[in-house]
Amino acid sequence: MCNQSVGLIQRQIEYAGITTVSISLLREITEKTRPPRALFVPFPLGYPLGEPDNADLQTRIMRAAFALLSRNDCPVLESFTP
Repeated sequence: MCNQSVGLIQRQIEYAGITTVSISLLREITEKTRPPRALFVPFPLGYPLGEPDNADLQTRIMRAAFALLSRNDCPVLESFTP
């Protein structure tokens, strides 16, 4: 599924009253699709939570993504700094 479809699906889920957030590996595409809430992470494709077996890093990424759920100034695109 392409990132543009994900943005469209995310907006439809929001329209149904469910708050969403996504993790993005491709900032340029996320800027164009403008999902309601997204966290850009600077990792290679296939590694949205960073390096394997790094529970501390993965927890920080998930917390940063979940923190966006309270944002209502959509669209929101935040950058994660490792």
